[in-house]
Amino acid sequence: MKRTLFEQEHDDFRATIHKFFESEIAPNMDEWEHAGILPKSVFVRLGELGVAGLNLPEEYGGGGVDDFRFNAVVLEEQALTYSTLGGFGVSWNIVTPYLQHIGNEEQKQRWLPGVAAGTTQCSIAMTEPGTGSDLSGIKTTAVRDGDDWVINGSKIFITGGINADLVIVACRTSTGDDRRDGLSLIVVEDGTAGFTKGRKLEKLGTRSTDTAELFFDNVRVPGANLLGEEGKGFSYLTLNLVQERLTQSVSAVATAQAALNAAVSYVQERHVFGKPVAAFQNTKFELAACAAEVDAGQAMVDKAIELHNARELSVADVAKVKLFVTEMAGRVVDKCLQLHGGYGYMLEYPIARLYADIRLGRIAAGSSEIMKTVIAKSLGL
Repeated sequence: MKRTLFEQEHDDFRATIHKFFESEIAPNMDEWEHAGILPKSVFVRLGELGVAGLNLPEEYGGGGVDDFRFNAVVLEEQALTYSTLGGFGVSWNIVTPYLQHIGNEEQKQRWLPGVAAGTTQCSIAMTEPGTGSDLSGIKTTAVRDGDDWVINGSKIFITGGINADLVIVACRTSTGDDRRDGLSLIVVEDGTAGFTKGRKLEKLGTRSTDTAELFFDNVRVPGANLLGEEGKGFSYLTLNLVQERLTQSVSAVATAQAALNAAVSYVQERHVFGKPVAAFQNTKFELAACAAEVDAGQAMVDKAIELHNARELSVADVAKVKLFVTEMAGRVVDKCLQLHGGYGYMLEYPIARLYADIRLGRIAAGSSEIMKTVIAKSLGL
């Protein structure tokens, strides 16, 4: 289906980004997958290209672009070239907006120029060993001591945590009858005494994206590192949920398209019983069904991007999109791997990595079950 979302400036940007992924990222993917992390020089390169600071105001070294379509181009080309930018996507699409929209002027002056240059990577630490989607159960504490905050606790499954220079930590600063009250966001800088990064966690997929355990043992940070107002952390954490879930949705559809591309190419080249796998009716039917599903998901995502740019994409609507496209992508990638036969199980083929990576889509930024809960609530149920 012809897409009408993008304009010439987005197409020109896509050409630049595609070249970058093909020449500087894709050739290194095997090495970085085995290492479980990307070198920080990649992020600096993104700063040089103007991507890292694209959405930031010009006064902080950014490009001043307020158009999620550019973000979507990067997410799509990442998948379509079988590449990844590790924790950069989280830093760029999910964490930086907190600094930009909640931070005060001093904090923006202090942190955003480094973000725009690609020399400062950001992460956000919410999940704890006993607390997943239920953010109201956060137990990491921050206690006032003079002008400082003293933080104690631990976090787990923190995307980009190893490479992070700044970590926004969700802490409990007070308690009340409602467990959602008393949460605050405090920025901890790498190298702060008592702040340690634990294991680089081994994962099923997205292996080149570093995922960390973080520990806070009497970590003392200045009061000036409190992001926004004390006690409003829970409401702040919901502010960027729409973009976070839209980011996952864009990536899911692009991954499904990448899997479809890989399968179409493979079945045309692979021969069994004296003819191409593509010649069998089952192959044609399976890929035809996949193509229809991908187009349906793409239409939903494109409409969601349009609404998001207009500030009209609701939490319920993005939940519908994320639920549909991440479930769809799982089905499509699975079918495309099946058509590769035994080779689909080999990591030397991109489809194997796509299969492992796409499984996260139904968990990250709110599981499919959470999406269904949000949608049901919007129906008055």
